Amino acid sequence: MPDPVATPSLLACCSAAAGLAAGMVRPRRRDERLLASITDAGLPSPSRTVRVTALPQVPREVPTPMIVEGTFAPRRITNALTSFVVQHPEATFLVDPSVCRDAEHRAIAQLPAVLRMAVRPPADTVATVDALDSLPQLPKPDFALPTHAHWDHVCGLLDFPGLPVRLHRAEREWVLTGPVAPVGGVRDGLRDRTLVDYELDGPPVSTFTRSHDLFGDGTVVLVDLAGHTPGSVGVLAHTERGWLLLAGDAAWHQLQIDTVRQKASYPGNFADADRDATFRTLHRLHLARRHLTIVPTHDPTATSHLLPGDR
Repeated sequence: MPDPVATPSLLACCSAAAGLAAGMVRPRRRDERLLASITDAGLPSPSRTVRVTALPQVPREVPTPMIVEGTFAPRRITNALTSFVVQHPEATFLVDPSVCRDAEHRAIAQLPAVLRMAVRPPADTVATVDALDSLPQLPKPDFALPTHAHWDHVCGLLDFPGLPVRLHRAEREWVLTGPVAPVGGVRDGLRDRTLVDYELDGPPVSTFTRSHDLFGDGTVVLVDLAGHTPGSVGVLAHTERGWLLLAGDAAWHQLQIDTVRQKASYPGNFADADRDATFRTLHRLHLARRHLTIVPTHDPTATSHLLPGDR
C-alpha cells in the first residue's frame, strides 16, 4: 500500500503563498548573534582519503526566488537530483539514492498534489541504478546512506533490493514510527531491508555540534544538520583535494549558504520540518565554508567537480 501522506490544508497553502510573496520583499535576515556564538571545533586528522563521485544527472532551470528567498540575481539557477558514490578503503557506499525507475508512479504520485509540480524532475532524469550502471569502473555499493529520508533521497532504493541502509536513529524513528510518512514513497524504499541505526555520538566537528565517525579513522564523519528533517546529517569526507561536505538539503543551493538565505516559503514550508532549526544550520554551513567545500545535493554547479572525468 502507498504510504499515508498528510495533505496540506488550504490554510497552509495560503500561508506558504503569502510567505513566498513576503520573502521576496523582505527575506529573513541572518542572525549576527548566532554567527558570533558558533565555535569552530576543528577537523579530524585522518591518514587516509576517500574518493567521492557524483552520478551524472539531468539539471533543470528554476527561478532563483523559488529556491533562495528574496534573491533575483541570477534570474534562474539550476537544480538536479544527485546521488554520490563514496569509496573508502573498507567499503563503498551510496549517498542519497535519489531517483527510482518510473518515479512518477512509484513515488511522485504519492505526494500531495500541491507539491508535485514543484518537485517533479525532468522527464529524462536518470534513475540512480542506471546512472551507476553507466559507470562500470565504480565498485558496487556495500550499503546506502541517505543524508535524510525524503522521497528524492531514498526512492532510488526501490531499484536496489536487499541493499542495507544506514540511517540516523532520529530519522528512522521520525519516518517509521509515526502514523503518517513524512513524504510519499519513503517507507516503500526503506521497508524489507536491513536498516542499521547510528547515533551522532561523537564530539563537535568544525562548526557542527555532534558527529559520528563512520569507519573510526576520521575519513568519513557524519555531522548534525537537523532542521530540514529531525535527523538530517551531512557527510564530511576527507578527499585528496581536501575536506568535502555532502550537505543534503540543509541548503538547496550554494547561494543560500554564501548569503545565509533560507529556502523560499513555497515549497520550503512543506519541505523543512523545522524552519527555524534549518535556518540555524544554514548559519553553521556559512561559517564552515571557509575551510571545507560544501556540496548541496540539488546544486549541479556545486557537484560538477565530482562528476566522472571532471577531476
